[in-house]
Amino acid sequence: MKTSQILFLLIFAIISCKNISEKKVETTNPEPKPTIDTLTMATEIHKKVLTVDTHIDINTKNFTNNVNYTQELDNQVNLPKMKNGGLDVAWFIVYTGQGELTPEGYANAYKQAIAKFNAIHKLTEEFAPNEIELAITSEKARTINKKGKKVAMIGVENGYPIGADVSRVKEFYDLGARYMSLSHNGHSQLCDSNTGEENNIWLHNGVSELGKEVIAEMNKWGMMIDISHPSKEAMRDMIELSKAPIIASHSSARGLCNHSRNLDDEQLQWLKENGGVIQTVAFGAYLDTEKNNKYKKATNAILNEVAASQDFEIIPWSAYRKLEKEAKSSYYSKYLKITKLAAPKIEALSKTLDPVNIADFVDHIDYLVEKIGIEHVGISSDFDGGGGIDGWKDASETLNVTIELVKRGYTEEQIELLWGGNLFRVLDEVQEVAKKIQGI
Repeated sequence: MKTSQILFLLIFAIISCKNISEKKVETTNPEPKPTIDTLTMATEIHKKVLTVDTHIDINTKNFTNNVNYTQELDNQVNLPKMKNGGLDVAWFIVYTGQGELTPEGYANAYKQAIAKFNAIHKLTEEFAPNEIELAITSEKARTINKKGKKVAMIGVENGYPIGADVSRVKEFYDLGARYMSLSHNGHSQLCDSNTGEENNIWLHNGVSELGKEVIAEMNKWGMMIDISHPSKEAMRDMIELSKAPIIASHSSARGLCNHSRNLDDEQLQWLKENGGVIQTVAFGAYLDTEKNNKYKKATNAILNEVAASQDFEIIPWSAYRKLEKEAKSSYYSKYLKITKLAAPKIEALSKTLDPVNIADFVDHIDYLVEKIGIEHVGISSDFDGGGGIDGWKDASETLNVTIELVKRGYTEEQIELLWGGNLFRVLDEVQEVAKKIQGI
C-alpha cells in the first residue's frame, strides 16, 4: 500500500519550547481566509508550541549525497518544507510491507528496515547535522529545538523485520526507534492486522505468543506500542499485556468514518483508561471515505486522460508491484511527468469538487477530544505514505492546522497538548516504566 499511496500523494503534493526568532512560518492559509486577529494569534501560538508529527514515511532514494532532505524535493516532508511550515519534530518511519512468514521473508524485511534506519542517521549525522538532530527522549527533542534545529525521531511500522529474533527489539531501540507497531496490512508473526476485517480470517485471534515476548521487550527498553494497524483483538491484548501506555500513531475516529484503520468508541475508551494517545491522521480515506473516493475518481479520470494524450497507460498497483526494478523506475518517472501535466486541471477540479480538507481533519480532533479528553489526542499526517489533505498537503502548510484549531476555540495550552505534549507525556511514562523494569 505504501508505494501506491506515494504515487497518489504526488498528485496532492503538486496541486494542492520554541526558538521564536529562528522558526520560520509560511502563512499560506486555507479558504475561507482567517481574520487578521485569528491569523496573528495562530501564528504566535505556532511559534511557541513544539509541533510534532508522529508519522512520516521515507524513501531511501531521498537519502543520498546528490538527493536528500536538505533540498526542496517533490515529496511532502523535507527540511525546507519543515522550516516554511513551522514543523519542529518529524517522526520518520522505518516501514516494511508485510510478506511471507518465512526466514527469507524476515531476512528481506530486516534488510529493508536497516536501510531506512541508516538513511535517517545519514540525514542527521552526515547531510544536515547543523539543521536537524536525532532525539530519543522528549527532553532531547526540546533541547534540540531550543538550539534552532529541527528534530528527527524514529518509529517502526510493522514488527515483521523482528522475525523470530526478539533481541532485535533492543537492536532497533539502540538505533533510535521509540515506537513500533506489531503489524501492518496483513497478519504478521506477532499479531493480527486490521485488514482481517475484510474476510474475517485471523491468524492469531489477537497477539501471538511471540508477540507477547516482543511486547515485554518493548516495555523493558522503553519503546511505545503502536496500535494503528493491529486488529481490535490485538489492541485488547496489547493493553492487557503492556505495563505502559500505548499509542495509535496515525488513526482517526471510526465514529465519524467507518474505516477499519480508525478506532471505534469502545477502543477509544480502552485507550483513555490505558492513559494512551491517538494521533489523529490527515489521511483522506480515514477522515471521509465517501468524499475522498468521489474526488479520487475524478482526479484519476483526469490523469488517465492526460496519460492517453502522452501515449502512456496508468496501471494499477497490483501490476506495478510485479514490474522489475528498472521497469518500476521508468514507469515512476513517466507517471511523475503525467501528474505534473495534469496538475492545472486537478487544481481547477478542487474548486468545483470538494476534497477532504483541514476542517474535516479537525472535526475528528473535536470528536476525539469530546469522547476521551484532550489529554489523549494528538496530530499526525502520514505524509509521503498516502496522507495529505486540502489545506495540509505537505509540511509547508503545517501552520494551517493551528489556524483551524484557533478558529475552533482551542487555547494555546490545549494546542500545545495536541501538537506533541500528550505524545511526549506518554513517551516519558513508557521510559519511566522501562527504568523500573530494568531496576534503574
